[in-house]
Amino acid sequence: MSRAWWPLTLLALAAGGLAACTGRLPAESLSAAGSEAATPSVRAEGGTRTGSLEFAGELRTYRLFVPAELEPSGAALVVALHGGGGNAANLERSIRMNELAEREGFLVVYPNGSGRLDEVLLTWNAGNCCGYALDQQVDDVGFLRALVDQLQVAFPLDPGRIYATGMSNGGMMSYRLACEAADLFAAVAPVAGALNVEDCEPSEPVSVLAIHGTADQHVLFEGGAPAVTVDTQARVDRSVHYALTFWAARDGCELEPATSQVGSVLHEIYSDCLPGLGVELLGVEGGGHAWPGAARFSPQGDEPYSGLNASLEMWEFFEAHPKPQD
Repeated sequence: MSRAWWPLTLLALAAGGLAACTGRLPAESLSAAGSEAATPSVRAEGGTRTGSLEFAGELRTYRLFVPAELEPSGAALVVALHGGGGNAANLERSIRMNELAEREGFLVVYPNGSGRLDEVLLTWNAGNCCGYALDQQVDDVGFLRALVDQLQVAFPLDPGRIYATGMSNGGMMSYRLACEAADLFAAVAPVAGALNVEDCEPSEPVSVLAIHGTADQHVLFEGGAPAVTVDTQARVDRSVHYALTFWAARDGCELEPATSQVGSVLHEIYSDCLPGLGVELLGVEGGGHAWPGAARFSPQGDEPYSGLNASLEMWEFFEAHPKPQD
């Protein structure tokens, strides 16, 4: 069957970081090159680069993977958000999405959250989690909007194929983007996250693929207070099926999913959605707080399930669910 992980408890083990950088990411003259109709693709300086932008009086940083060729008509962009206590560099190393992005020709941006220690122990303000970002009420939705705006100036992006994913606290943040930036994001794929946003009122439908282990102790599959956490804020997470039912209703889908299982992977599809939309679950029976198919974030983290490639599954879901045309 083809189609995470920095647990919140491993804050003290965050690794990696970005080289210091200032100013806007160079546009690499891609916009000009992409305007030539006879050019079948735009050659880019492929690989990972670092970038930054000033937002709300703070310098925010990110890592960006650019494939060697981009379609001049517009490439897809995946915004990939690290877990609580992690950072962009660690997520990029672990989830193995760059190889897929090179092959398929899409960009992946790995933003850094915020914290007291610059580029380690970083978090996102995802509604009721986590850490510094929640304590300081950081406007992460605004930051991520500004980041996408910057990349749209620098690269030939398809505005109908902008997607978000994330692990744990990052998965929660991707749900918040679906709630508060539905005009921008066509689909989201939270891994080990929960929809904890109060009064989620998306302006447009958003396709959703949830990926979650049933034995996750940090963000419980059935919802409730985490069994394991060191977050400074007490919280109660909503269940995975709360999120799926919420989005199925918003997307006009049947509320009872069709269910199948191969090995340890449970696949639920909410059918008959509005045209172009989809809501699905990939659940790993006995799976912990991990990104299936990824490298382990640390020796203390839960072992990722190897029988499912979450990065590939979500890309296939994204490709099948661009923003519906009016």
